[in-house]
Parts: sequence; structure tokens; C-alpha cells
Amino acid sequence: MKQALHHLGVTTRTRGLHEITRDIRSWIDQQGIQTGLLTVFLRHTSASLLIQENADPDVRTDLEQFFADIAPEEPGRYVHDAEGPDDMPAHLRTALTQVQLSIPVSAGRMVLGTWQGIYLFEHRRVSHRREVVLHLFGE
Repeated sequence: MKQALHHLGVTTRTRGLHEITRDIRSWIDQQGIQTGLLTVFLRHTSASLLIQENADPDVRTDLEQFFADIAPEEPGRYVHDAEGPDDMPAHLRTALTQVQLSIPVSAGRMVLGTWQGIYLFEHRRVSHRREVVLHLFGE
């Protein structure tokens, strides 16, 4: 058995879904692990992780609009606004999604569906440097 750990830095320029599948795949390719389990963990409370369709960009547009509707930015609506009007809505959006994914690895590849990609979902309006921790365990 072998394990590997990596800290992947992701710079987001704006709110929305940012695909990180290729970066994760590239790192896995370097590890020499053929069968195992990948844990993807995001170390933030105002962004999240999703596995979502990566073929049609309209899916991303609709998801982003849905989250804007269910956790709107409205001045005075939330008590917590220490970092601006997008602060608490970002925390709500993260609470409704997830910050950790578990993905099987087989034949040295993530076992994702044909149209699935891994996304960092930035919930803040301005650019952030996010840290994604990758842990691969297997043989």
C-alpha cells in the first residue's frame, strides 16, 4: 500500500464553478497508484466542491443562478456580514454543498462518469487563492 498527499492551489477570479479535474488527474498520473481511493478536501468555508456535468456550460450557468436565488445577497438580510454582502450567502452555499469528495481510482484513473468533472465552486465575488488537499491511498 502507498499513499500520497498534495496541496493544490487554485486561484479563482470570480464567483462560479471552476473545473479542476485536469489538475487532479495530472497529479494522480505522477503517483504510480493503480487502485485506490482519492480524497479531495477544500480548506475553506466560503467555497465548496462538486462533481458535475462538464459537457454543457449551461449546467454551470443554471447551478450558479440557482444558488444565487436560494442564498441571495441582500444588504441587511444577514447578521454576519463581516467581509461584505457576499460573505454570509457564501457560507450558506457551502453548507448546502460539500467540502470533501471521495473518488475511487482504478487503472490509475479516477472513476468518473463520461460527463463528470470536479469543480471548485467559488461562492465569493472577488478573487481568492483556495487550497485543495488531495490524498490518494492505494496500490
